[in-house]
Amino acid sequence: ALFWFRWAALATIITGLSTAHLNGYLINALTLGIIDGSQKHTAIGIGMWLGIIMAYNVWMIIWPNQKKALGIIESSAEEKAKSAKTAMLFSRTNTLLSIPMLLSMVSAQNLF
Repeated sequence: ALFWFRWAALATIITGLSTAHLNGYLINALTLGIIDGSQKHTAIGIGMWLGIIMAYNVWMIIWPNQKKALGIIESSAEEKAKSAKTAMLFSRTNTLLSIPMLLSMVSAQNLF
């Protein structure tokens, strides 16, 4: 499950950025609509940045800490407990970030 979770996050980022590029709004969205002043690009850009932050959390924080907590990497019992707590907190953070991410991406399509 952990393997698929990480690669799904990466695939989501790649397909999302590719779609934005193919539709011609990648730069405008990543700059949060500052270049063209579009509210739609601001909304989708916020969602894109939240998605990028969530993928970063999965790859750079959650996965390394889960490897320690699960014993895949040698670590002390104290370090395992700390890593498990860190992984849990960032997993919950990703769960909370998914709500505004989804809201901003849906609003970009439906409100503007």
